[in-house]
Amino acid sequence: MAKKKPKYDEYKKWLKDIHDIEIINTTKLYYERVANKIKGVFEKSNLWKGLISNYNSYGDQFYIDSRGYHLWSNPIEPVELKIKSFDSFLLKTYRKNILDNKDWPEPPKGEWILPNNWFSKINDIVRTSFVVKYLDGVEYVTKHFQLLCKEFKVTSTVDYEAKEEGYYAAHMYVTDNFEIPKIVLGTVFVNVSIEFQITTQLQEVIKKLLHKHYEERRKKEKLKGNIKWQWDYKSDEFATNYLGHILHYVEGMIMERRGRIGGKKT
Repeated sequence: MAKKKPKYDEYKKWLKDIHDIEIINTTKLYYERVANKIKGVFEKSNLWKGLISNYNSYGDQFYIDSRGYHLWSNPIEPVELKIKSFDSFLLKTYRKNILDNKDWPEPPKGEWILPNNWFSKINDIVRTSFVVKYLDGVEYVTKHFQLLCKEFKVTSTVDYEAKEEGYYAAHMYVTDNFEIPKIVLGTVFVNVSIEFQITTQLQEVIKKLLHKHYEERRKKEKLKGNIKWQWDYKSDEFATNYLGHILHYVEGMIMERRGRIGGKKT
């Protein structure tokens, strides 16, 4: 019989008992110091400066290419890099180590995600979002960002996410080598990924509305044998997940009609 997975409220105790790792306030402060260091260095990079300086020109070119449709949901809104909160970060290590670990009770893919490697294993410590008005803007922006990464010789990968739960977005990860402080003295070089979420205006709205619900659900293991959420029409999952799918379908229909009608629209 497989060893039972600890629940999220038991995770800190599991880290202490199994790995002799104690999650205390010092852990949180160190994480925040490293995250801020990564953010500050990336903000000064040629890639980030290039993205910001080209932001409006991407919108202008899309307007021409699409015959009068705007690219950005808010062209004057500043794009900022943000740091994942420590609580969200720790929750993600729990999901990878425990909840989504298909190799349990062995480590995921042969290696536990612990303080000695977690800055290179968690790929959205520093992240940002680019919100476009229409569905075709997601691919448009992603391709232009990839070209910029190639220009500055920065490694990038893209994942077009389409989850069963109704979440749709492009996640682009740019990876570089950062010098970060050690816990006590000195520094070490670590490969770290920065996440760019590229999503539509409608998907961004639903994500913000349902953020708390998704965060709570991520702490819980899916129970085997229970009725699937697609049949449990009274559940929160039924309403929220299908809302995401419906919005994606509507966005596809908007694109189809836009292509048929043609002409200039603002």
